[in-house]
Amino acid sequence: MSTTGEYERFFPYEEPYPNQRSAMAEIATALDDERDVLLEGAPGTGKTLSALVPALEYAQRTDKTVVITTNVHQQMRQFVEDARAITEEEPIRAVVFKGKSSMCHIDVGYQECQTLRDTTRTLVEKEEERSELNRQSEALLDRIREGEEGAAEARTAVTDELESVESDLEELREGNVCDHYHNNLVENTDEFFEWLFADVRTPEEIYAYADEQQLCGYELLKEGMEAVDLVVCNYHHLLDPAIREQFFRWLGREPGEVVTVFDEAHNIEAAARDHASRALTENTLEEALAELDDVDDSRADAAENVLSAFLGALRETYDDALGFGEREQVGDDWHDLTIANDDRRDDLTLAFLDRYSGRGIDTEVDLALQLGRTIDREYEEAYREGTATTRAECQILPAAEFIATWMSEGSKLGQHPLCSVRRDGGTDEVYGRAELYTCIPRTVTETLFEEVHASILMSATLRPFDVIEDVLGLEEPATMAYGLEYPEERRRTLAVKAPALFSSERGNPETQAAVGDALADATRFTPGNALLFFPSYAEAERYYERLRTRSDVTSRLLLDGPDVETESTRQSFVGSDDAALFTSLWGTLAEGVSFDGDDARTVAVVGVPYPHLSERLEAIQDAYDRAYGDREEAGWRYAVEIPTIRKTRQALGRVIRSPEDFGVRLLVDKRYTQASVEMGKYGVRESFPREERVELVDVEPEKLRFSMLNFYADLDAYDGAPPTP
Repeated sequence: MSTTGEYERFFPYEEPYPNQRSAMAEIATALDDERDVLLEGAPGTGKTLSALVPALEYAQRTDKTVVITTNVHQQMRQFVEDARAITEEEPIRAVVFKGKSSMCHIDVGYQECQTLRDTTRTLVEKEEERSELNRQSEALLDRIREGEEGAAEARTAVTDELESVESDLEELREGNVCDHYHNNLVENTDEFFEWLFADVRTPEEIYAYADEQQLCGYELLKEGMEAVDLVVCNYHHLLDPAIREQFFRWLGREPGEVVTVFDEAHNIEAAARDHASRALTENTLEEALAELDDVDDSRADAAENVLSAFLGALRETYDDALGFGEREQVGDDWHDLTIANDDRRDDLTLAFLDRYSGRGIDTEVDLALQLGRTIDREYEEAYREGTATTRAECQILPAAEFIATWMSEGSKLGQHPLCSVRRDGGTDEVYGRAELYTCIPRTVTETLFEEVHASILMSATLRPFDVIEDVLGLEEPATMAYGLEYPEERRRTLAVKAPALFSSERGNPETQAAVGDALADATRFTPGNALLFFPSYAEAERYYERLRTRSDVTSRLLLDGPDVETESTRQSFVGSDDAALFTSLWGTLAEGVSFDGDDARTVAVVGVPYPHLSERLEAIQDAYDRAYGDREEAGWRYAVEIPTIRKTRQALGRVIRSPEDFGVRLLVDKRYTQASVEMGKYGVRESFPREERVELVDVEPEKLRFSMLNFYADLDAYDGAPPTP
């Protein structure tokens, strides 16, 4: 069992925050008990080190590897900084791992890379074999000169074999190989690994170093990962079962020898859902059928039966589902169409069954799968031998795999069949896609958490813990929550009694005027920058336009949007000293992006930013209702309310990032106030953790300016005379 002194040697700074010390002790105990951990900590309070410090000590003591992962790019950079700081106190072997596509020096796809690696390795093995045979030939020649009996006969056998190897080498050189990977295999790479482990290197640094040396940094990194102390990676290395299996193999670890740390863990649900969902486009089906035209194989007819019937059914289904004039409205983004039925299989499956005629769907799908695997092997062989300049992708195989999954799993709990359409930018034609959408992510995550030794999930917004346990499939984890322990007098959280911004009310002129007045006051009485979040980009633009024409708003106004380069807008914002940035809560600035100190003084969440109630969201609600039917409003709470409040809390956490920081946090909608209790499930105040509710101060819209003025004036925050109410 670890003690405080043992794990704190990994702490890289002078003194941990009080909550960090407490969290490290609790996590150390949980790991000794082989329990998973759910850690909620306010933004800027050092969650990463709270998890990493005891995890690294435990892993070193018990011969494990720690894998820390995030889906937020800025957090990846923070992990690197923390790991570098740790290595200065307690040397550890750490690697930062990124996908092949971002590290390839010759820009080839995954399958091409696999084939190139195999052929290059074979080439090097043949070169080594030739060298060995040459050595044997030279030695035998010396023995012939010495008159040794049988040496001449032996040398003849060696030279015959050498000729065969030379022939093989000539054939291999005519094929496709990777020069970078070839250099990995034939050159001394000790210098690379000395450089790699002298510090914590980013993928960009590894790429540049390897490129200069004409090496493949990606393959060297995989080779150097075995039994390291710490790996930093993206979510998909753990959430995708196939990638995870390979990833652990590169680590030289069984799953039970790995401790995982998930940052921004409230995002695991959506990420796991994306990894589990599968789709098949009309274009892939067409390419698969075209591929069959050139196939001379007895299984081709069976494959054609299945694929053509499914393609015809897909077209028929979306044609029938498109309403009057709806086809003309279809744009570049996928547009979902309802095909699910309450009392029978979905419309696409029914159309498929109606169109199909053959010896049986299961039988012919199996034959199509066999054929697809055969053709895929032939493509690989052609690329390996150099008769093809690129590694062709078999389209029959993924099409058959999807249809097999669609038929076997499409009616299972948590799987929702969808049909979508979009417009082809080149032909301007509408085409379709079938998708099996995974509503309950624990089908992906539960196995992961069962396999690995232990997991630490951390976020500023994990609560309620029982919901995250249900959704992800965690069994009796240790739970801990640490609020914002910075001085309370340096922050104010106000619930403004503005009209409820229901979607039906957003066009109401009186509502717009009341909300606009509150926002004008918020910007005017902020001594610096104000960050304003809305339920959508459309609402952000609406109030940007309202405030842009007001004479009492003198701040520089910036508008974010789906077609705006967000990072440059963010930089313009933080480079200002009196700006207001209008953005969507569902955009990229609401979490994982720090606005420290003067970057933002006031943050406002306008309205209760429920996500758009799409068919997907309704399917998730229905799946949770069915899975957790013993819990009141399970679907609404799990799918809508709790994710929305988590996003809101994340947005509020963009300010107050250090003990010296100060600012105002606004919730502009009466559903956040104490009076919201009377609004039933639409009142959301009770959905916040208790200690956050305690800090909420209700304020009338016309009093907001006075509340902000008093707070900022008490901190002497205004540069010169404060504004006049």
